[in-house]
Amino acid sequence: MLESLRQLIAEFTSGRRPAQFADNDYRLAATALLIHVISLDGEPSEDERAKLQALLEYRFDLDAEAARELIREAAFIEGEAIDLDGFTSQINRAVSRDGRLRIIEMMWELVYADDRASEFEDSVVERAATLLGISTADQDALRETVLRGRIDP
Repeated sequence: MLESLRQLIAEFTSGRRPAQFADNDYRLAATALLIHVISLDGEPSEDERAKLQALLEYRFDLDAEAARELIREAAFIEGEAIDLDGFTSQINRAVSRDGRLRIIEMMWELVYADDRASEFEDSVVERAATLLGISTADQDALRETVLRGRIDP
């Protein structure tokens, strides 16, 4: 209770409006993971940013402003995070297996948003997938699905 009051006062005095997404909202944890992926090789490209925005709007059924707010809030917590465990634990508690599969698919979509995947990006997605209880076979299938979807007919 005291912490909530401190946060409210800090937000009021800093001119920052209260967060739209609760701390325990799995979408916040998932978006922090997604931001982590696009930040691995430096500053996210415009293509990566646009893809992230589009994925959040579509997958989480958000309007453009809500997706931007989710990105702002998630960027803050991603910057404070020590490892992936906190995010994946929160997702595991709140999201079904199918939902976790969709999050890993989103991660692969972002990895390939700039048309290339580094070894480090591969490793982080694989680690997140393992922490989310996604088998190696399912990880590979999701990756292939994303790669097939990128081929222009």
